[in-house]
Amino acid sequence: MIVIDDKTVSDDLAQIKFVCNLKKCKGACCVEGDAGAPLLEEEISELEDCVDEVKPYMTEKGLKVIEDYGVFDYDMAGQFVTPLVDGRECAFAIFNEGIAWCAIEKAWTEGKVPFRKPVSCHLYPIRITNYENYDAVNYHEWHICKPALVHGRREDVPLYKFLKDSLIRRYGERWYKALVKEIEKK
Repeated sequence: MIVIDDKTVSDDLAQIKFVCNLKKCKGACCVEGDAGAPLLEEEISELEDCVDEVKPYMTEKGLKVIEDYGVFDYDMAGQFVTPLVDGRECAFAIFNEGIAWCAIEKAWTEGKVPFRKPVSCHLYPIRITNYENYDAVNYHEWHICKPALVHGRREDVPLYKFLKDSLIRRYGERWYKALVKEIEKK
């Protein structure tokens, strides 16, 4: 385990090789599971502020969910998550050639909104658990990501490097540099 400030980081971030392989997994993380993507409380207002610009990119079913219930829901533990279509796919999931993508990120890529997508999506397969005095930063192993593990080993890319941008987005450049320094001295 690595400790940077008030974050405990699993050694998996250094040891596991990982590079998403959307041609193989088809973006299953946007479709599978028992709840939507975790949302930070401040992301709800960011989503509410930009949802009108995101709507043109969404599916009809996703739009209906957002219009009926809003941009967030609660999981079984009472945490904020993105709402689901038919209890399965994220309401913001869109599809291109059978691959799930994010309508929010599509709008962001085209310069329509300042919000990229929920940071939990950007960080996946890392999941962060917030405790009273620290965050636990852990790898979430899921069978749908096996192609990413194979691709990551082939490319020799450790998880912390694959997720550099999202880790910086969540904890900042200084924190990420400290993480790299700790990993590289081991």
